[in-house]
Order: sequence, then C-alpha cells, then structure tokens
Amino acid sequence: MLTAPAGLMIYVATRPVDFRKGADGLALLAKETLGHDPMKGVAVVFRAKRADRVKIVVWDGSGLVLYWKRLDSNGFKWPPIVAGVMRMNAAQLSALLAGMDWTRMHAPRIPQPKALA
Repeated sequence: MLTAPAGLMIYVATRPVDFRKGADGLALLAKETLGHDPMKGVAVVFRAKRADRVKIVVWDGSGLVLYWKRLDSNGFKWPPIVAGVMRMNAAQLSALLAGMDWTRMHAPRIPQPKALA
C-alpha cells in the first residue's frame, strides 16, 4: 500500500496518457503539460485509457519514483475526462488505489481550539 506523507500535494491528470511512458517521460509531461513538476515535491497521478491501471510519479528526496498498479477484477473510479488536472487528498488517493469510490472520502475537519479566557 502506498501512503502519502503529510502535506504532499497530489494532482490527477484527468485525461488518459500513453502508458508506455516511464518515470522520466511522465515527469516531463506533468511539468510541461500540466504545470506541476514532480521534482518539486508533488505527486502526479496518471490513468490509462482503460480504467484498470494507474501510474504515480513523485520525487522522494533522493530520486524519482514511479508507482504502477493494475486492478484485476474491476477498474478504478476516475473523475470525468476533461482537459486539465484536479487535486486529491491522501485519503482519496488511498481509496482510489484500493479500487473504492474515492469521491466519498473526505478529510475530516479539525475544529479550531477555543481560546482560553
């Protein structure tokens, strides 16, 4: 299971990409087309034409990491295919990678502490 470190910005490329691309090709695509550079501390999630595969490119501090996953039984729940990119939080990414409906995952709101009088 992949866990995202706290504060990691996660972006999803909403259009399918050529899954023959490796880590370097996807990082370049993210930087030039989407405007988000994985080398600068963001994770970029890519989808294949079929909804059963996902690739994630992220810099871990010492090198570029490519995470690849294929679901056997069914496909991932993807956002609608539109031009551009969307944000996702760590809980939603975990749900996506588990094959669950990530749109039902929301980060819990933490109430602000009340000031002591």
